[in-house]
Parts: sequence; structure tokens; C-alpha cells
Amino acid sequence: MRSTDEIEDGNGADQTRASGWQRQRLPGWLKMPLAAGAGGHATATALKDRALKTICEEARCPNRNHCWSRGTATFLVLGDRCTRSCPFCSVRGGPVGPPDEDEPLKVAEAALELGLKHVVVTSVNRDDLPDQGSGHFVRCIEEIRRLIAGVKVEVLTPDFRGREVDIDRVIDARPDVFNHNIETVPSLYIKTRPGARYRRSLDLLARVAAAADATPDRHRMWVKSGLMLGLGEQQHEVRSLLEDL
Repeated sequence: MRSTDEIEDGNGADQTRASGWQRQRLPGWLKMPLAAGAGGHATATALKDRALKTICEEARCPNRNHCWSRGTATFLVLGDRCTRSCPFCSVRGGPVGPPDEDEPLKVAEAALELGLKHVVVTSVNRDDLPDQGSGHFVRCIEEIRRLIAGVKVEVLTPDFRGREVDIDRVIDARPDVFNHNIETVPSLYIKTRPGARYRRSLDLLARVAAAADATPDRHRMWVKSGLMLGLGEQQHEVRSLLEDL
């Protein structure tokens, strides 16, 4: 191993800079296979046969082959065009079409074919729909449970523009996991989530948590959220966000 750091200039030629730092190989857990493998091909086929979308593809996730090879995928419903245009997301914006009324059944059939025991369903934002797409989530939950005994269903929802009637509609369907991502700290919302509001997302999560707390343990609904790091947030902002959650 060289004692200098090799870098590449704009013409593709190697250059070196004097330093005491030595480049280390990436650990195995940080590398993902490019080939999907047999499990990945089965997942791709089950999706393609039913014209289903996944957030794995639409958001260009670099880990999708790793997940697909294990027979897992996050179904993307309500189309592959979003009514919002968040800069961090690769899902396309633009004109959206009407929901596919057969999509909930197609998702359930694909999950059954793949032998899934934990099914994750997410969607684009559909601010154009009267119910923000909440009814479609409910139908997905119902169809999956109808076809697969003992299945766990996780939904990763948009904010439904904060409409309580739409949030409650999904809560009443009792998904096993209700996930809504807070995404980032308040100071970065205008930059990264121009169509969303930090307080709106917090209020949604609080409403879901209150409903979960009122549910007997044997029918427990778990509440989940997530955030991105590396967008320019400060450590104290992350701590404050976690305290809010």
C-alpha cells in the first residue's frame, strides 16, 4: 500500500499528493453486489408481470439488488409521478394519472408469489386526489391481509397535507407499522421539502402514536420515522429533532 493518497485528475490520470494517510479498503458490509441473483430476478419478474413499481427503482436506490436478492422490495403505489418535487428525491414530477384500481390486488398477489411475510407499501404524494391517496393505502392493507395469512404490513405514507380524516382512515386500517419520514431538520425544509411542513409531519406522527398507545398490545401498531443526514444539518439540530420525535 502506498504512503501517498492517489487521486484522479479530470483527464483520468492518477496523481499523488503527499500525506501520511493511507487509503483503506472498504469493509465488506459497505459493498453491495451489482448482480441481482436468483432472488432478485424472481422479484423483478413478479413486479414486471403486474406492471408494479417500487421505490427502489424510482428513487434509484443503490442497494436494490441486495434487497431484491433476498426477496424484499418496497412497493410504490399510486403511480410513479409525484405532485411535489423534492430536490433530494429521484422520483419524477409532472402530470399524474388516475390510480390503478386493481393495484392493491396486484401488490397482494406479488407479495404472495414472493412469499413475503412483511410487506412495505409506500406512495408518491397525490395532492390532486380528494383523499390524498389514503383510501388506496387502506385497500392495499386489506388485500394483502386477505391473501396472506399472518402477514405484517408496513405503510410509509406521505403527510396527506395534514388532513386528519385521511390520516385516521389509514390508522383505522391498523397497519402493523405506520411509517412517516420526518426527513430532515426544520431549517432545511424550504430547501429540501418545499411542499411539506416540519410541524405537519410531527403532528401526523403524534396522532398515529396516540392511536397506537390506545391499542391493546396484542394488536399493537408501531410508529416509525426516518431522516437523512449530510444535507448541511448541525448536530444540535439533529438532537433537537430526535427530542421532538
